[in-house]
Amino acid sequence: MQTKNLEVTRRDAPLDMSASAFRTAGHDLVNRIADWLDHLPAGPIMRDETPATVRQALGAERTLPENGSDAAVLLDETTRLLFEHSLFNGHPRFFGYITSSPAPIGALADLLAAAINQNVGAWRLSPMATEIEAQTVRWIAELIGFPADGDGLLVSGGTMANFVCFLAARAAKAADVRTVGLRESRAPLRVYASTETHTWIQKAADMFGLGTDAIRWIKADTGQRMDVAALERQIAADRKSGALPFLVVGTAGTVSTGVVDPLAEMAAICRRHDVWFHVDGAYGALAARVPGAPDSLSALSDADSVAVDPHKWLYAPVEAGCALVRRRGDLLRTFSYHPSYYHFDDQVTNYYDYGPQNSRGFRALKVWLALRQVGWSGYQAMIGEDMRLSQRLHALVQEHPDFEALTQHLSITTFRYVPGDLRATVGEHDTEQYLENLNQELLSRVERSGETFLSNAMVNGRFALRACIVNFRTSETDIEALPPLLARIGREADHARLHTKLFDGGRGLLG
Repeated sequence: MQTKNLEVTRRDAPLDMSASAFRTAGHDLVNRIADWLDHLPAGPIMRDETPATVRQALGAERTLPENGSDAAVLLDETTRLLFEHSLFNGHPRFFGYITSSPAPIGALADLLAAAINQNVGAWRLSPMATEIEAQTVRWIAELIGFPADGDGLLVSGGTMANFVCFLAARAAKAADVRTVGLRESRAPLRVYASTETHTWIQKAADMFGLGTDAIRWIKADTGQRMDVAALERQIAADRKSGALPFLVVGTAGTVSTGVVDPLAEMAAICRRHDVWFHVDGAYGALAARVPGAPDSLSALSDADSVAVDPHKWLYAPVEAGCALVRRRGDLLRTFSYHPSYYHFDDQVTNYYDYGPQNSRGFRALKVWLALRQVGWSGYQAMIGEDMRLSQRLHALVQEHPDFEALTQHLSITTFRYVPGDLRATVGEHDTEQYLENLNQELLSRVERSGETFLSNAMVNGRFALRACIVNFRTSETDIEALPPLLARIGREADHARLHTKLFDGGRGLLG
């Protein structure tokens, strides 16, 4: 179809840029990012700076400027600020939280998505973007072995994906809740989660009107997996007391240690008791079909819903989460309203009907492009290598005389520094207190050094160092360098107590 040639007059707006100016600034920015990525492995992960130092570099006390500045100058200044005052989770020796190294194609996708600026709330406002999101959701379902004929949508991250599934469960098992709410006359709703479950469950119970007392915390066994016998007893007891059990949450990859709950047994209990079974798979679900992954992940296909985080193990730049439900219509029953001021075709996918947002950014593009760039085989290889490197680290700390290996699941290894002369007294109260303080100090020193970055976990009551690998830049060389580095910093921390007065007789305690 041809359109008439219209005379174009450009409005002189201070926020606009000419094509030439945009091209020059864009080329310069991309070149600087490319150089930075090339030199990233040789630089520090972060700098040991105080908040005051960072605020001073920013000029945080400045008031809003009266007049504007040149865009190219601003981009140059901001690039330096971010390169010099950030923590880089794309560094190959970042082993901290479950935040992946971002795929370069994802960064370029975010630029393209921002330029087109689609509102992926209604099909009419974003026809191609909507269809790309729908395809991306189906592909993610295929990746984890979940039924691909259900529904789903992209959200900001794992917490929001879990929220969406929580509300879908509530709407399915307490059908009138959208109209009458949670009145006192209603049977109180109950949700079940392991004591290892991420704190999103508390936020959900709070925000959505149940209150945190509605959560039944089910104990974990010695392997940190939910005790399914305790789960079934609690469901039966609550139903007998007049409560309504509506949701059981399984975890596919706990934050602390990467443990996967006994999902198949939990799914069977939910079927027997007519309870919605949700799996928080933000981290581990994406490993479900990777050789060597826990067998329990195969039961993801039995869940009513699954939360997945592409900005974890699909290496997408943040933000990107995904909520999946197995039955088409579950999300519509949970979120759909049709006000008079919306006149959109209901024969197509309008994502404002599927989740809490009306205006939605084009998050799917960066995930979709990366999936196409490497395919299933590429992700299988990268995720598999992350797990292999974690297993290699576990073996190295087992062999090293200064460490006690604790756990290894998926791509998370936990361990602690134990000086050789304390080996014989491990388990004794004073020694355990000293080791907790020593490992806390070691972790602080590691972060300040900028040489690597870890986090911590509590493993059966013991403070542990935690290394999580969701990073396609991490190599075996990086892993092999970690134990000697940590042992050196551990010896420095242990030696430092000899020069303090923080003693309690004998060896003494730090802090």
